Amino acid sequence: MNRLKKYTLGYNGHKEKWVLKSDKTNQTIKTFDTKEQATAGGVLKKSLGNNGGSVKIKKLDDKYQEERTFPRKKDPKKSKG
Repeated sequence: MNRLKKYTLGYNGHKEKWVLKSDKTNQTIKTFDTKEQATAGGVLKKSLGNNGGSVKIKKLDDKYQEERTFPRKKDPKKSKG
């Protein structure tokens, strides 16, 4: 089984934007004006493309809020969520 690519959605104070980045390469995948735009139905899934991945979503204080897996069927069986 292929390992899921990992991403993080966090706030960038310098750009005043929410940024979705690859954890491996630190490359910006997409930017959003608000967190609500980034997490609205299907937006993250579409941003990751067909291969999907796991997205850790941070709060403004830089603490992790939640983690989402796309597509859902790739979510590991032993995970809490």
